Order: sequence, then structure tokens, then C-alpha cells
Amino acid sequence: MSTVRARVWRFTIEKGKAGAEAVQAVEIGQGPLPVSLAALVNVNALACDLRKTVDQRVRDHEISLLLSYILGHQGKGPLGVECSALDASAGHIQRFVSECTGLGVMSAASEVLFDWTHTAGGLSSFDRLPGKLRGVYAKTGVRPDLLYDLAAGPVAGEARGRRRRAKQMFPAGKGTPEQRKRLEKLAQWSIDHGDHAYFMSWVWLGPGGVYVDIFLPDHSAALKGLKTGWIEVPGDPKPWQFRVPRPDRRRVVDPVPDEDFVVTLPGVSGKAATREAIRQVGPAVEEAMNRAFEREENQLGTLAGVPVRGRWIRGDVLGEARHEVLLGVLGERVELDRRAQRERLASLTGDRLDTYLDGRLLTAVRPIDGPRPEWDRISAELLELS
Repeated sequence: MSTVRARVWRFTIEKGKAGAEAVQAVEIGQGPLPVSLAALVNVNALACDLRKTVDQRVRDHEISLLLSYILGHQGKGPLGVECSALDASAGHIQRFVSECTGLGVMSAASEVLFDWTHTAGGLSSFDRLPGKLRGVYAKTGVRPDLLYDLAAGPVAGEARGRRRRAKQMFPAGKGTPEQRKRLEKLAQWSIDHGDHAYFMSWVWLGPGGVYVDIFLPDHSAALKGLKTGWIEVPGDPKPWQFRVPRPDRRRVVDPVPDEDFVVTLPGVSGKAATREAIRQVGPAVEEAMNRAFEREENQLGTLAGVPVRGRWIRGDVLGEARHEVLLGVLGERVELDRRAQRERLASLTGDRLDTYLDGRLLTAVRPIDGPRPEWDRISAELLELS
């Protein structure tokens, strides 16, 4: 299983009558964050599947394009980047690669740091919020990327990514101007939404591989009890602080949801309403996966008696492929021990497959220079976790 180098920060927000006024951050430390390439592909493919209109050709092309730039390992090793190809690409392609990588790394961080596990409707994209959540969040202005459903409450995640050409992959000093500016906006978004819990990951892509700055708010009850045993280098205890510039006129969030998508939640409000809306999204997720299953024509086999359909996709947009990914959809849910799955991925060696099952979406990544694993092997390794 591959890793990325992570630097973790804890920050606090000083609030005044007009909202966020100052931010102070302290570095907790650095360490290797395990990231499965199969899980990274899974997060991005699932975001496509939850749309009402899905073009299978487009999804396959997006997966193939991503695997053409990002390089994983069968055993342990840093997640790599095809920098020469990335630099030769148009700006919007660079942003696509960095954003996809950022979403996958952020979700890996949520599993490692918060012990997040996926449940029905437990992960939503702010760009494609299910109908029952549209009346809870503002539809315009600053918005994070993903919404995680943690045991302690919903947490918004912001994923950013940039190409970095310096030899030192982590910027020196106390945060870049871009990072500070985004933290300012997210802090105000949180205040406007009743002190909503959130965090930010900022991925750097360069010759050294993939690095990530992770910013965690210190005040959020939903982010208590962080799992930081994987951090191996302590951070600088000296804090850095910056003031939040005030606009001429504060924007007041007053969302006007579409009437057709408003959900009525009698007797609940605020965070409770958000949790209830997330819970009610489950049936819509299952309907989307049913459509995805019906679209697939190739039967791969069965997993615990459940039929699985799908196909292999090559990451060969730039020419010679380095990876191939199996994208499979299950006919119904097969629950695995997510903690055991995470521990297995973190200890992957060269003779183990990089596979990931999230709900009803299965992904498996293999290097192109070896034979395709048989379905019996894939299902056997997955069922070890049941």
C-alpha cells in the first residue's frame, strides 16, 4: 500500500461579533499516511455514480486519466506523480488530477485520524448534495467539498491540491497565503452554519511524490480523540497566527432551497436536522447503485453469494499504461469489517492485492506488468475481512 507524507496542524478560531477575527495554528507533527490507490479511485468513481445522469464512458475515461498521472505501489512505498506529463498538461487537467488526488487523500486521512467508516449515505459531495440535504446548507458562496458522517456528528472536508516544483515539498514557514485565505473563508462558513465541524487537507504534487497539509480545528467536538499514533516526527510547538480581514459588509447566509427538494424534519433543527437528513439519503444511494449495477454487462463472479459486475480499466491515456483498475458493482451490500480492511491496506506487501470495497462499489488496482488476478483470489482476500 502506498503512503503520502502528512503534516498535521491544529488551529483555533478567535470569534468576535462580526464572525471570525483571527486564526492560530500549531503543528502536531509529520508522518506517513497510508493511502490505497484503489480507495482513491473508489472515492472519485462513487462521486460519479451518485449523479442522476451517469455516462459510463465519461467515468471510465476519468479513472483512466487519473491513473495515467498518479503512480502507486503493490507493496509499501510513496504515492508517485508523473510530473513531466503533468507539467505538459493544460491547467484544467492539472487541476483535475490534483483535485481527484486531494479527495482521495482527504478521505484516507478521515479514516486514519477520525476512524471514519462509510455507512449508507455517510459521504456526500457538496457539489452534488442529495435532495434531502439541499435545504440544510447554503447553495451559494463558500462551500467545502465532502460531508462525512462521523459518530460525533457531521464534518465537512475541504480538499485542495497544487503542483509544487520546489525541492522541499512542504512549504517552509507558517502556512502559505493561499492556505490562510481558504482557512479564513472556511472559518466564516462554519460560523454561518452554527459552528459546523470541518477540516482542510492541502495536497502538494511534485517529484518527491504526494504530500499533504491537514488542518484540524481545535474546538470541534466531532474531531475529538484523534488517532495520531502514526505521526513519527513531532511538530514545532511555536504557534503561528494571522488576523482575518473583515469585508465591508458581512454576507449573511439565507439559503433558499428548491421547493422540490426540501425535506421536512419535524421536531429537529441544526446539527440534528443535518444528521437526520444524512440518514434519509440511504435509499437514494441504493437506487443509484442499482442503476450502476444494471448498466454493467460483464459478470465478474460472486462475493459471499452476491453477484458482482464490472470490468478492468487501463490507465493508458498518456500512452503506455502502468496501472489497471477493476471497477465492480455489487448486486447488494456485503458488509466487511472496515477497520480490518484499513489495517490490511496499511500492511500490504507485494503478494497482496490493493482492493477496496465501499458499500456496493469495489475497486482493485494492479500493476500492468503482471497477470490479472483471478476473481477467486480477489473475492478470497476480501472475504478474509468479513
